[in-house]
Amino acid sequence: MADEQKNNGAPTPAAEPADDLSVTHHEVAGLRYTATAGRIVVRAESHTDDAFDGHQAKAEMFVVAYTLDGADPATRPVVFAFNGGPGSSSVWLHLGVLGPRRVVMGDAGALTPPPYGLADNAETLLRHADLVFIDPVSTGYSRAVKGGKSKEHHGFTGDVESVGELIRLWTSRHGRWTSPKYLCGESYGTLRAAALAHHLQERHGMWLNGLMLISSVLNIGTLEFHPHLDVAYPLFLPTYAAIAHYHGLHGDRPLREVLAEAEEFADRTYPWALARGARLSEAERTAAVGALARLTGLDPDYLDRVDLRPEHVRFFTELLRSRRRTVGRLDGRFLGWDADYGREHWSSDPSLDAIMGPYTAAINQYLRTDLGYRNDLPYKTLTGDVMPWSFKEFEGQHVNVADKLAAAMRANPHLRVQVACGYHDGATPYYAAEHTFAHLEIPAELRGNIEFKYYEAGHMMYVHEPSRLAQSRHLAEFVNP
Repeated sequence: MADEQKNNGAPTPAAEPADDLSVTHHEVAGLRYTATAGRIVVRAESHTDDAFDGHQAKAEMFVVAYTLDGADPATRPVVFAFNGGPGSSSVWLHLGVLGPRRVVMGDAGALTPPPYGLADNAETLLRHADLVFIDPVSTGYSRAVKGGKSKEHHGFTGDVESVGELIRLWTSRHGRWTSPKYLCGESYGTLRAAALAHHLQERHGMWLNGLMLISSVLNIGTLEFHPHLDVAYPLFLPTYAAIAHYHGLHGDRPLREVLAEAEEFADRTYPWALARGARLSEAERTAAVGALARLTGLDPDYLDRVDLRPEHVRFFTELLRSRRRTVGRLDGRFLGWDADYGREHWSSDPSLDAIMGPYTAAINQYLRTDLGYRNDLPYKTLTGDVMPWSFKEFEGQHVNVADKLAAAMRANPHLRVQVACGYHDGATPYYAAEHTFAHLEIPAELRGNIEFKYYEAGHMMYVHEPSRLAQSRHLAEFVNP
Protein backbone atom coordinates (compact mmCIF):
# COMPACT_ATOMS: atom_id res chain seq x y z
CA MET A 1 0.00 0.00 0.00
CA ALA A 2 2.83 2.39 0.86
CA ASP A 3 4.45 1.82 -2.54
CA GLU A 4 1.15 2.49 -4.31
CA GLN A 5 0.72 5.77 -2.42
CA LYS A 6 4.21 6.89 -3.37
CA ASN A 7 3.36 6.30 -7.01
CA ASN A 8 -0.14 7.83 -6.85
CA GLY A 9 -1.71 4.41 -6.92
CA ALA A 10 0.35 3.16 -9.88
CA PRO A 11 2.16 -0.18 -9.53
CA THR A 12 5.84 0.02 -8.67
CA PRO A 13 7.84 -0.28 -11.89
CA ALA A 14 9.88 -3.45 -12.25
CA ALA A 15 13.51 -3.05 -11.34
CA GLU A 16 15.91 -2.81 -14.25
CA PRO A 17 18.17 -5.86 -14.60
CA ALA A 18 21.69 -5.20 -13.35
CA ASP A 19 25.10 -6.83 -13.68
CA ASP A 20 25.94 -9.34 -10.94
CA LEU A 21 29.71 -9.71 -11.00
CA SER A 22 32.03 -11.48 -8.60
CA VAL A 23 35.67 -10.33 -8.54
CA THR A 24 38.39 -12.56 -7.09
CA HIS A 25 42.19 -12.62 -7.16
CA HIS A 26 44.39 -15.63 -7.85
CA GLU A 27 47.83 -16.91 -8.70
CA VAL A 28 48.64 -19.86 -10.98
CA ALA A 29 52.07 -20.90 -12.25
CA GLY A 30 53.58 -17.57 -11.24
CA LEU A 31 50.77 -15.50 -12.81
CA ARG A 32 48.86 -13.08 -10.59
CA TYR A 33 45.49 -12.28 -12.10
CA THR A 34 41.98 -11.02 -11.44
CA ALA A 35 38.93 -13.11 -12.33
CA THR A 36 35.54 -11.49 -12.92
CA ALA A 37 32.56 -13.83 -13.24
CA GLY A 38 28.92 -12.97 -13.65
CA ARG A 39 26.14 -11.77 -15.90
CA ILE A 40 26.37 -8.55 -17.90
CA VAL A 41 23.17 -6.91 -19.11
CA VAL A 42 23.25 -6.52 -22.88
CA ARG A 43 21.03 -3.82 -24.34
CA ALA A 44 19.92 -2.71 -27.80
CA GLU A 45 18.75 0.65 -29.08
CA SER A 46 15.01 0.57 -29.74
CA HIS A 47 12.84 2.71 -32.01
CA THR A 48 9.10 2.91 -32.70
CA ASP A 49 8.03 4.85 -35.80
CA ASP A 50 11.43 6.56 -35.79
CA ALA A 51 11.00 7.60 -32.15
CA PHE A 52 13.87 6.52 -29.89
CA ASP A 53 12.59 4.25 -27.12
CA GLY A 54 15.89 4.01 -25.27
CA HIS A 55 18.54 1.43 -24.64
CA GLN A 56 16.41 -1.64 -23.89
CA ALA A 57 17.74 -4.59 -21.88
CA LYS A 58 17.66 -7.76 -23.97
CA ALA A 59 19.75 -10.39 -22.22
CA GLU A 60 21.89 -11.14 -19.19
CA MET A 61 24.98 -12.84 -20.58
CA PHE A 62 27.38 -14.78 -18.42
CA VAL A 63 31.11 -14.15 -18.80
CA VAL A 64 34.28 -15.13 -17.01
CA ALA A 65 37.12 -12.68 -17.65
CA TYR A 66 40.75 -13.10 -16.60
CA THR A 67 43.08 -10.09 -16.62
CA LEU A 68 46.74 -10.25 -15.68
CA ASP A 69 47.59 -7.97 -12.77
CA GLY A 70 49.99 -5.14 -13.56
CA ALA A 71 49.87 -5.55 -17.35
CA ASP A 72 49.58 -2.60 -19.71
CA PRO A 73 46.10 -2.83 -21.30
CA ALA A 74 47.23 -0.75 -24.30
CA THR A 75 49.58 -3.50 -25.47
CA ARG A 76 48.19 -6.59 -23.75
CA PRO A 77 46.23 -8.83 -26.18
CA VAL A 78 42.69 -9.89 -25.25
CA VAL A 79 41.00 -13.07 -26.50
CA PHE A 80 37.21 -13.45 -26.59
CA ALA A 81 36.38 -17.16 -26.54
CA PHE A 82 33.23 -19.21 -27.04
CA ASN A 83 32.22 -22.70 -28.07
CA GLY A 84 29.53 -23.75 -30.49
CA GLY A 85 26.61 -26.14 -30.65
CA PRO A 86 24.54 -24.08 -31.19
CA GLY A 87 23.63 -24.56 -27.56
CA SER A 88 27.05 -24.93 -26.00
CA SER A 89 28.52 -22.87 -23.18
CA SER A 90 32.18 -21.88 -23.28
CA VAL A 91 33.15 -24.49 -20.67
CA TRP A 92 35.17 -26.66 -23.08
CA LEU A 93 37.67 -24.02 -24.16
CA HIS A 94 37.60 -22.46 -20.70
CA LEU A 95 38.50 -25.55 -18.68
CA GLY A 96 40.04 -27.61 -21.48
CA VAL A 97 42.87 -25.55 -22.90
CA LEU A 98 42.73 -21.76 -22.49
CA GLY A 99 41.94 -20.94 -18.86
CA PRO A 100 44.19 -20.95 -15.78
CA ARG A 101 42.53 -24.11 -14.46
CA ARG A 102 41.76 -27.29 -16.41
CA VAL A 103 39.70 -30.43 -16.05
CA VAL A 104 41.35 -33.69 -15.05
CA MET A 105 39.41 -36.48 -16.77
CA GLY A 106 41.90 -38.83 -18.42
CA ASP A 107 41.61 -39.74 -22.08
CA ALA A 108 40.28 -42.38 -24.45
CA GLY A 109 40.79 -45.80 -22.89
CA ALA A 110 41.93 -44.35 -19.55
CA LEU A 111 39.12 -42.18 -18.19
CA THR A 112 39.17 -41.17 -14.53
CA PRO A 113 36.08 -42.06 -12.46
CA PRO A 114 33.84 -39.46 -10.81
CA PRO A 115 34.11 -37.25 -8.86
CA TYR A 116 36.34 -35.24 -11.17
CA GLY A 117 38.94 -32.64 -10.37
CA LEU A 118 40.69 -29.50 -11.55
CA ALA A 119 44.39 -28.77 -11.85
CA ASP A 120 46.41 -25.62 -12.46
CA ASN A 121 47.02 -25.03 -16.14
CA ALA A 122 50.64 -23.92 -16.42
CA GLU A 123 50.18 -23.60 -20.20
CA THR A 124 47.20 -21.24 -19.93
CA LEU A 125 46.92 -18.63 -22.68
CA LEU A 126 46.56 -16.07 -19.86
CA ARG A 127 50.33 -16.01 -19.82
CA HIS A 128 50.15 -14.24 -23.19
CA ALA A 129 46.69 -12.58 -23.34
CA ASP A 130 43.74 -11.61 -21.19
CA LEU A 131 40.79 -13.98 -21.64
CA VAL A 132 37.03 -13.36 -21.81
CA PHE A 133 34.82 -16.46 -21.98
CA ILE A 134 31.30 -15.83 -23.29
CA ASP A 135 28.22 -18.02 -22.87
CA PRO A 136 25.66 -17.22 -25.60
CA VAL A 137 22.04 -16.65 -24.57
CA SER A 138 20.36 -19.75 -23.04
CA THR A 139 23.71 -21.49 -22.42
CA GLY A 140 25.65 -21.49 -19.15
CA TYR A 141 23.97 -18.91 -16.91
CA SER A 142 23.05 -16.62 -19.83
CA ARG A 143 19.36 -15.90 -20.29
CA ALA A 144 17.06 -13.42 -21.98
CA VAL A 145 15.88 -10.73 -19.53
CA LYS A 146 12.69 -11.37 -17.60
CA GLY A 147 9.84 -10.98 -20.07
CA GLY A 148 12.24 -11.05 -23.01
CA LYS A 149 12.04 -13.49 -25.89
CA SER A 150 14.81 -16.07 -25.94
CA LYS A 151 14.09 -16.92 -29.58
CA GLU A 152 15.39 -13.50 -30.63
CA HIS A 153 18.86 -14.82 -29.77
CA HIS A 154 18.40 -18.40 -31.06
CA GLY A 155 19.50 -17.86 -34.62
CA PHE A 156 22.38 -16.75 -36.79
CA THR A 157 21.79 -12.99 -36.75
CA GLY A 158 20.44 -12.67 -33.19
CA ASP A 159 23.38 -14.67 -31.86
CA VAL A 160 25.99 -12.62 -33.73
CA GLU A 161 24.37 -9.38 -32.60
CA SER A 162 24.19 -10.32 -28.89
CA VAL A 163 27.72 -11.75 -28.72
CA GLY A 164 29.03 -8.84 -30.78
CA GLU A 165 27.39 -6.31 -28.49
CA LEU A 166 28.90 -8.01 -25.44
CA ILE A 167 32.36 -7.83 -27.03
CA ARG A 168 31.89 -4.14 -27.82
CA LEU A 169 30.59 -3.42 -24.34
CA TRP A 170 33.42 -5.24 -22.53
CA THR A 171 36.02 -3.61 -24.75
CA SER A 172 34.62 -0.13 -24.07
CA ARG A 173 34.17 -0.56 -20.33
CA HIS A 174 37.68 -1.87 -19.85
CA GLY A 175 39.44 0.59 -22.14
CA ARG A 176 40.66 -2.08 -24.56
CA TRP A 177 39.97 -0.52 -27.95
CA THR A 178 43.69 -0.18 -28.57
CA SER A 179 44.57 -3.66 -27.32
CA PRO A 180 45.32 -6.41 -29.87
CA LYS A 181 42.03 -8.33 -30.10
CA TYR A 182 41.40 -11.96 -31.04
CA LEU A 183 38.39 -14.25 -31.28
CA CYS A 184 38.69 -17.93 -30.41
CA GLY A 185 35.78 -20.15 -31.43
CA GLU A 186 35.23 -23.87 -31.50
CA SER A 187 32.89 -25.81 -33.82
CA TYR A 188 29.82 -23.62 -34.50
CA GLY A 189 31.82 -21.02 -32.62
CA THR A 190 34.15 -20.86 -35.64
CA LEU A 191 31.20 -19.94 -37.84
CA ARG A 192 30.20 -17.35 -35.23
CA ALA A 193 33.76 -15.99 -35.08
CA ALA A 194 34.02 -15.58 -38.85
CA ALA A 195 30.64 -13.80 -38.95
CA LEU A 196 31.66 -11.63 -35.98
CA ALA A 197 34.89 -10.52 -37.66
CA HIS A 198 32.76 -9.03 -40.44
CA HIS A 199 29.98 -7.81 -38.10
CA LEU A 200 32.33 -6.01 -35.71
CA GLN A 201 33.97 -4.23 -38.63
CA GLU A 202 30.69 -3.24 -40.27
CA ARG A 203 28.67 -2.38 -37.14
CA HIS A 204 31.27 -1.01 -34.75
CA GLY A 205 34.39 -0.26 -36.79
CA MET A 206 36.30 -2.80 -34.69
CA TRP A 207 39.22 -4.38 -36.55
CA LEU A 208 40.61 -7.62 -35.12
CA ASN A 209 44.12 -9.01 -35.13
CA GLY A 210 43.23 -12.66 -35.49
CA LEU A 211 40.82 -15.57 -35.35
CA MET A 212 41.59 -18.92 -33.73
CA LEU A 213 39.23 -21.44 -35.32
CA ILE A 214 39.23 -24.75 -33.46
CA SER A 215 37.45 -27.62 -35.26
CA SER A 216 36.36 -25.27 -37.98
CA VAL A 217 33.13 -25.23 -39.98
CA LEU A 218 32.38 -22.11 -42.01
CA ASN A 219 30.31 -23.88 -44.66
CA ILE A 220 27.78 -26.29 -43.16
CA GLY A 221 27.10 -27.62 -46.64
CA THR A 222 30.43 -29.47 -46.46
CA LEU A 223 29.08 -31.51 -43.53
CA GLU A 224 25.59 -32.34 -44.77
CA PHE A 225 24.69 -35.82 -46.01
CA HIS A 226 21.66 -35.22 -48.20
CA PRO A 227 20.29 -37.52 -50.90
CA HIS A 228 21.71 -36.55 -54.29
CA LEU A 229 24.32 -34.27 -52.66
CA ASP A 230 27.74 -35.90 -52.67
CA VAL A 231 30.02 -33.12 -51.37
CA ALA A 232 30.40 -34.47 -47.82
CA TYR A 233 31.38 -38.06 -48.61
CA PRO A 234 34.87 -37.34 -50.00
CA LEU A 235 35.50 -34.67 -47.35
CA PHE A 236 34.81 -37.15 -44.52
CA LEU A 237 36.84 -39.97 -46.08
CA PRO A 238 40.29 -39.01 -44.67
CA THR A 239 38.73 -38.79 -41.18
CA TYR A 240 37.19 -42.25 -41.61
CA ALA A 241 40.65 -43.52 -42.59
CA ALA A 242 42.25 -41.87 -39.55
CA ILE A 243 39.72 -43.45 -37.18
CA ALA A 244 40.14 -46.86 -38.83
CA HIS A 245 43.91 -46.44 -38.44
CA TYR A 246 43.58 -45.61 -34.74
CA HIS A 247 41.62 -48.82 -34.15
CA GLY A 248 44.24 -50.98 -35.84
CA LEU A 249 42.59 -51.54 -39.23
CA HIS A 250 45.60 -50.27 -41.20
CA GLY A 251 48.18 -52.48 -39.54
CA ASP A 252 51.49 -50.73 -38.85
CA ARG A 253 51.23 -48.16 -41.64
CA PRO A 254 52.07 -44.60 -40.51
CA LEU A 255 49.04 -42.36 -40.10
CA ARG A 256 50.30 -39.75 -42.56
CA GLU A 257 50.77 -42.43 -45.22
CA VAL A 258 47.17 -43.57 -44.77
CA LEU A 259 45.89 -40.00 -44.86
CA ALA A 260 47.85 -39.21 -48.02
CA GLU A 261 46.22 -42.15 -49.80
CA ALA A 262 42.77 -41.18 -48.51
CA GLU A 263 43.23 -37.54 -49.56
CA GLU A 264 44.35 -38.55 -53.05
CA PHE A 265 41.32 -40.83 -53.48
CA ALA A 266 39.00 -38.14 -52.03
CA ASP A 267 40.41 -35.54 -54.43
CA ARG A 268 40.14 -37.47 -57.67
CA THR A 269 38.66 -40.96 -58.03
CA TYR A 270 35.97 -40.85 -55.34
CA PRO A 271 34.11 -37.70 -56.51
CA TRP A 272 34.33 -38.98 -60.07
CA ALA A 273 32.91 -42.38 -59.11
CA LEU A 274 30.02 -40.80 -57.19
CA ALA A 275 29.24 -38.44 -60.06
CA ARG A 276 29.18 -41.29 -62.58
CA GLY A 277 26.32 -43.08 -60.82
CA ALA A 278 24.91 -45.87 -63.00
CA ARG A 279 27.45 -45.02 -65.69
CA LEU A 280 30.18 -46.75 -63.66
CA SER A 281 31.21 -50.03 -65.24
CA GLU A 282 31.17 -53.14 -63.06
CA ALA A 283 34.96 -53.13 -62.95
CA GLU A 284 35.10 -49.44 -61.99
CA ARG A 285 32.54 -49.95 -59.23
CA THR A 286 34.39 -52.96 -57.88
CA ALA A 287 37.62 -50.95 -57.80
CA ALA A 288 35.93 -48.05 -56.01
CA VAL A 289 34.38 -50.38 -53.42
CA GLY A 290 37.74 -52.03 -52.83
CA ALA A 291 39.54 -48.72 -52.33
CA LEU A 292 36.86 -47.48 -49.93
CA ALA A 293 36.98 -50.74 -47.96
CA ARG A 294 40.77 -50.54 -47.67
CA LEU A 295 40.66 -46.92 -46.49
CA THR A 296 37.64 -46.98 -44.18
CA GLY A 297 37.95 -50.46 -42.72
CA LEU A 298 34.33 -51.16 -43.66
CA ASP A 299 33.16 -54.39 -45.28
CA PRO A 300 33.09 -54.21 -49.12
CA ASP A 301 29.59 -55.68 -49.24
CA TYR A 302 28.35 -53.00 -46.82
CA LEU A 303 29.88 -50.25 -48.97
CA ASP A 304 28.27 -51.71 -52.06
CA ARG A 305 24.89 -51.86 -50.30
CA VAL A 306 25.10 -48.17 -49.29
CA ASP A 307 26.02 -47.26 -52.86
CA LEU A 308 29.57 -46.12 -51.98
CA ARG A 309 28.15 -43.55 -49.54
CA PRO A 310 28.81 -44.31 -45.84
CA GLU A 311 27.13 -41.53 -43.84
CA HIS A 312 29.11 -40.52 -40.75
CA VAL A 313 26.92 -41.84 -37.89
CA ARG A 314 26.40 -45.03 -39.87
CA PHE A 315 30.20 -45.28 -40.09
CA PHE A 316 30.65 -44.81 -36.32
CA THR A 317 28.06 -47.55 -35.74
CA GLU A 318 29.33 -49.96 -38.39
CA LEU A 319 33.13 -49.75 -38.08
CA LEU A 320 33.56 -52.02 -35.04
CA ARG A 321 30.20 -53.79 -35.14
CA SER A 322 31.98 -57.16 -35.24
CA ARG A 323 33.63 -56.27 -31.90
CA ARG A 324 30.28 -55.04 -30.51
CA ARG A 325 31.65 -51.55 -29.97
CA THR A 326 30.73 -48.11 -31.28
CA VAL A 327 33.13 -45.22 -31.93
CA GLY A 328 32.79 -41.53 -31.15
CA ARG A 329 31.68 -38.74 -33.47
CA LEU A 330 33.36 -35.86 -31.64
CA ASP A 331 36.43 -38.03 -31.19
CA GLY A 332 36.73 -41.35 -33.00
CA ARG A 333 39.33 -42.60 -30.53
CA PHE A 334 36.62 -43.16 -27.91
CA LEU A 335 34.75 -46.47 -27.74
CA GLY A 336 31.25 -47.15 -26.44
CA TRP A 337 28.68 -49.88 -26.07
CA ASP A 338 25.12 -50.04 -27.29
CA ALA A 339 22.06 -52.02 -26.32
CA ASP A 340 21.50 -53.38 -29.83
CA TYR A 341 24.24 -54.13 -32.37
CA GLY A 342 21.78 -54.55 -35.22
CA ARG A 343 20.84 -50.87 -35.24
CA GLU A 344 21.93 -48.57 -38.05
CA HIS A 345 22.76 -45.56 -35.86
CA TRP A 346 24.26 -45.74 -32.38
CA SER A 347 22.07 -44.45 -29.55
CA SER A 348 24.67 -41.98 -28.21
CA ASP A 349 28.10 -40.57 -28.98
CA PRO A 350 30.61 -42.29 -26.66
CA SER A 351 33.03 -39.35 -26.89
CA LEU A 352 30.37 -36.88 -25.74
CA ASP A 353 29.37 -39.28 -22.97
CA ALA A 354 32.98 -39.35 -21.79
CA ILE A 355 33.47 -35.57 -21.51
CA MET A 356 30.07 -34.30 -20.40
CA GLY A 357 30.27 -35.42 -16.78
CA PRO A 358 33.79 -34.16 -15.98
CA TYR A 359 33.30 -30.72 -17.54
CA THR A 360 29.86 -30.16 -16.05
CA ALA A 361 31.01 -31.11 -12.55
CA ALA A 362 34.12 -28.97 -12.86
CA ILE A 363 32.42 -25.76 -14.01
CA ASN A 364 29.69 -25.91 -11.38
CA GLN A 365 32.19 -26.43 -8.58
CA TYR A 366 34.76 -23.97 -9.92
CA LEU A 367 32.40 -21.02 -10.40
CA ARG A 368 31.03 -21.26 -6.86
CA THR A 369 34.12 -22.15 -4.87
CA ASP A 370 37.02 -20.55 -6.75
CA LEU A 371 35.33 -17.59 -8.44
CA GLY A 372 32.68 -16.90 -5.81
CA TYR A 373 29.77 -16.68 -8.27
CA ARG A 374 26.51 -18.17 -7.00
CA ASN A 375 23.35 -18.56 -9.03
CA ASP A 376 20.56 -21.08 -8.47
CA LEU A 377 19.85 -21.37 -12.18
CA PRO A 378 21.22 -24.57 -13.73
CA TYR A 379 24.45 -24.01 -15.61
CA LYS A 380 23.65 -25.31 -19.09
CA THR A 381 26.83 -26.91 -20.34
CA LEU A 382 25.22 -28.11 -23.57
CA THR A 383 21.51 -27.59 -24.20
CA GLY A 384 18.87 -28.20 -26.82
CA ASP A 385 16.84 -25.27 -25.51
CA VAL A 386 18.10 -23.10 -28.37
CA MET A 387 16.47 -25.36 -30.97
CA PRO A 388 15.12 -24.87 -33.52
CA TRP A 389 18.01 -22.58 -34.43
CA SER A 390 17.04 -20.05 -37.10
CA PHE A 391 19.01 -19.81 -40.33
CA LYS A 392 16.36 -17.77 -42.09
CA GLU A 393 19.07 -15.57 -43.60
CA PHE A 394 20.22 -18.57 -45.67
CA GLU A 395 16.84 -19.79 -46.92
CA GLY A 396 17.30 -21.84 -50.07
CA GLN A 397 21.09 -22.07 -49.71
CA HIS A 398 23.74 -23.69 -47.57
CA VAL A 399 24.75 -21.93 -44.37
CA ASN A 400 28.12 -20.49 -45.35
CA VAL A 401 30.03 -17.56 -43.83
CA ALA A 402 33.25 -18.01 -45.74
CA ASP A 403 32.27 -14.97 -47.79
CA LYS A 404 32.02 -12.88 -44.62
CA LEU A 405 35.47 -13.96 -43.47
CA ALA A 406 36.89 -13.24 -46.92
CA ALA A 407 35.33 -9.76 -46.91
CA ALA A 408 36.75 -9.07 -43.43
CA MET A 409 40.22 -10.17 -44.56
CA ARG A 410 40.10 -8.09 -47.74
CA ALA A 411 39.14 -5.00 -45.70
CA ASN A 412 41.66 -5.77 -42.98
CA PRO A 413 44.73 -7.35 -44.62
CA HIS A 414 46.36 -7.75 -41.20
CA LEU A 415 43.66 -10.20 -40.00
CA ARG A 416 45.33 -13.57 -39.36
CA VAL A 417 43.61 -16.94 -39.01
CA GLN A 418 44.74 -20.13 -37.29
CA VAL A 419 42.71 -23.27 -38.08
CA ALA A 420 43.10 -26.17 -35.63
CA CYS A 421 42.04 -29.63 -36.82
CA GLY A 422 41.82 -33.02 -35.13
CA TYR A 423 42.45 -35.97 -37.42
CA HIS A 424 39.89 -38.06 -35.47
CA ASP A 425 37.18 -35.38 -35.43
CA GLY A 426 34.08 -36.88 -37.04
CA ALA A 427 31.95 -33.78 -36.46
CA THR A 428 34.00 -31.16 -38.36
CA PRO A 429 36.49 -33.16 -40.46
CA TYR A 430 39.81 -31.55 -41.26
CA TYR A 431 39.54 -32.10 -45.01
CA ALA A 432 36.26 -30.17 -45.11
CA ALA A 433 38.02 -27.23 -43.45
CA GLU A 434 40.84 -27.43 -46.00
CA HIS A 435 38.24 -27.49 -48.79
CA THR A 436 36.50 -24.38 -47.46
CA PHE A 437 39.69 -22.36 -47.07
CA ALA A 438 40.94 -23.42 -50.49
CA HIS A 439 37.85 -21.70 -51.91
CA LEU A 440 38.11 -18.55 -49.76
CA GLU A 441 37.75 -15.50 -52.00
CA ILE A 442 40.90 -13.63 -51.01
CA PRO A 443 43.90 -12.53 -53.11
CA ALA A 444 47.01 -14.67 -53.18
CA GLU A 445 48.79 -12.03 -51.10
CA LEU A 446 46.56 -12.85 -48.10
CA ARG A 447 46.94 -16.64 -48.24
CA GLY A 448 49.94 -16.34 -45.95
CA ASN A 449 47.64 -14.99 -43.21
CA ILE A 450 46.12 -18.48 -42.80
CA GLU A 451 47.82 -21.33 -40.97
CA PHE A 452 46.62 -24.87 -40.24
CA LYS A 453 47.58 -26.93 -37.19
CA TYR A 454 46.83 -30.67 -36.92
CA TYR A 455 46.48 -32.96 -33.90
CA GLU A 456 46.12 -36.72 -33.46
CA ALA A 457 42.91 -36.31 -31.50
CA GLY A 458 39.31 -35.24 -32.07
CA HIS A 459 36.96 -32.27 -31.88
CA MET A 460 38.17 -31.23 -28.42
CA MET A 461 41.73 -32.19 -29.28
CA TYR A 462 42.96 -30.88 -25.92
CA VAL A 463 41.56 -33.90 -24.03
CA HIS A 464 44.59 -35.69 -25.53
CA GLU A 465 47.54 -34.53 -23.42
CA PRO A 466 50.20 -34.35 -26.18
CA SER A 467 47.75 -32.39 -28.33
CA ARG A 468 46.87 -30.05 -25.46
CA LEU A 469 50.51 -29.19 -24.92
CA ALA A 470 51.13 -28.67 -28.63
CA GLN A 471 48.00 -26.61 -29.11
CA SER A 472 48.79 -24.41 -26.12
CA ARG A 473 52.15 -23.65 -27.69
CA HIS A 474 50.59 -22.94 -31.10
CA LEU A 475 47.99 -20.57 -29.62
CA ALA A 476 50.65 -18.71 -27.65
CA GLU A 477 52.76 -18.29 -30.79
CA PHE A 478 49.72 -17.01 -32.68
CA VAL A 479 48.95 -14.17 -30.25
CA ASN A 480 52.66 -13.31 -30.09
CA PRO A 481 53.52 -13.07 -33.79
